[in-house]
Amino acid sequence: MPMTAVAIALSYVLGSVPTGLWLGLWLRKIDIREHGSKNIGATNTMRVLGKGLGAVALAGDALKGLIPVLMFSRMSDWPYAPLACGIAAILGHLASIFLRFKGGKGVATSLGVFLALCPLPTFAAAVSFAAIVLLTRMVSAGSIGGAIAMTASVYLVPFALATTPTHLLPNAWALRIVVTIVAVLVIVKHRANIGRIMRGEESKVF
Repeated sequence: MPMTAVAIALSYVLGSVPTGLWLGLWLRKIDIREHGSKNIGATNTMRVLGKGLGAVALAGDALKGLIPVLMFSRMSDWPYAPLACGIAAILGHLASIFLRFKGGKGVATSLGVFLALCPLPTFAAAVSFAAIVLLTRMVSAGSIGGAIAMTASVYLVPFALATTPTHLLPNAWALRIVVTIVAVLVIVKHRANIGRIMRGEESKVF
């Protein structure tokens, strides 16, 4: 159990790294929290710093979720360590130790976590995200739609968890519950965006 605690702690610290914010501060001397949507995520990074650094921020935030599941969890022999490390990484992004427990919306970090744990539902979420963004030009709408699509797939599609390695997840229902909770958190974190969408005031990416 001590190594499990270490793995979870490392996952939280890595998840706490504000990729987009630090890229802006280090490379452009710009605090992205003072521009655009004022969010630290990849979308606002792209909006403020450009597509290149936005892509780097997206990859970095996704890796914050992928690495704990695939690497840090190996420090523990607890069967649920991969899931626990993934949750810790997401919580780190939502409530960063480097930002006085404030953070982003957790979409890209969740993508990394679930790409490792359940590739097929994650692919369904990514396709839904892309389709909705293309139709609406709103990343927030795509994020919400992707969260809903992923949750639906883990419950309704019989083969959705077929590609999940058994050593990463011994219990499918544990994953379903976590996916549901994370989806709810993503939607709640987008509540301001939902209000702007309903008023026709939400920012569009193109």
